[in-house]
Amino acid sequence: MKAILLAGGKGTRLRPLTIHTPKPIVPIFNRPFLHYQLDLLKQVSEIDEVILSLNYQPRRIEEIFGDGGDSGLGIKYVVEPAPLGTAGAVRYAGDQLRESVVVFNGDVLTEVDLAAVIALHRDRRAKATIVLTPVDNPTAYGLVETDADSNIRRFLEKPKPDEITCDTINAGIYVLEPDTFDRIPKDTPWSIERSFFPSLIEQGESFVAYVYRGYWIDIGTPEKYMQVHRDMMDGRFTAYRAAPFAARPSAAWISPEARIEDGAIVEGPCFIDEATIVRPGARIGPYSVVGRHCHIEEHAAIERAIVWANSRVSQEATVRNSILGRHCHIGRNAAVDNGTVLGDKSVLTDYSRL
Repeated sequence: MKAILLAGGKGTRLRPLTIHTPKPIVPIFNRPFLHYQLDLLKQVSEIDEVILSLNYQPRRIEEIFGDGGDSGLGIKYVVEPAPLGTAGAVRYAGDQLRESVVVFNGDVLTEVDLAAVIALHRDRRAKATIVLTPVDNPTAYGLVETDADSNIRRFLEKPKPDEITCDTINAGIYVLEPDTFDRIPKDTPWSIERSFFPSLIEQGESFVAYVYRGYWIDIGTPEKYMQVHRDMMDGRFTAYRAAPFAARPSAAWISPEARIEDGAIVEGPCFIDEATIVRPGARIGPYSVVGRHCHIEEHAAIERAIVWANSRVSQEATVRNSILGRHCHIGRNAAVDNGTVLGDKSVLTDYSRL
């Protein structure tokens, strides 16, 4: 069985972090995000190959994952000649497939039981099965209505409060039959949510829902990207042993190769990667993530912030509730606060405020 990962987007909601780093390899702690999706797919023994549907900086992704040998799954790369939308990408990547295929959006992190989703698809002899997940505020999403037998009735984009009839949204995970792909125009941008799925409903195809009420998040915004780290630190996401806090939620995770000097303050939960130096008087506060080869100088403070690799936070500077890309330099007594996101190689001069 094959899986298609739709990982061709430019990650515009995460800019400037994704200008030089495609969203699939944005780090979650010290692992590229795509590793977590591959971990989930590996739980299904019959999935033997993952097709990565790419468009934006594909070589950066291939450099990290190669042929998939290290992940335990074969990886095939398909690069769209131009952005084709979610359905167009599925057809382009899966045009030669003749068996059921699992399709995964490239920004979804979840603990869903994929084997159970596939089993439902087969039991119902469905042409398509979609995973749905509940949300607290359905007006921000497109709702998906089902009947009592879990058949899909309709999709409703960003409903008004008086239009809300359920709380389930598209979770971005599907099992599809390739004989439905011919209704997707070749080499044409096409939406799986707004065009392909409605065509299944209109033609009375067997289209069913698997409702999942466990952990699910779309990491595609800075707020959600930060939340993923907090959730892992709190033990809300524990599916994979590779997650550093799976065994010890709320702990301070410090690499053996990091150097925490006498007088530095480290408060858990937090994460400090290898070869990072934290100088005397510096403070790494709860829910902070400091990447590899960073320098946190005397009396600097990192609080509820994420600092990517090779960055320097100078003496008495503070970084709070913000994200720094790679190779950033925060000057002495400078302050970064209130949801600021700085791209790679950003420089904030001494005593400046953001």
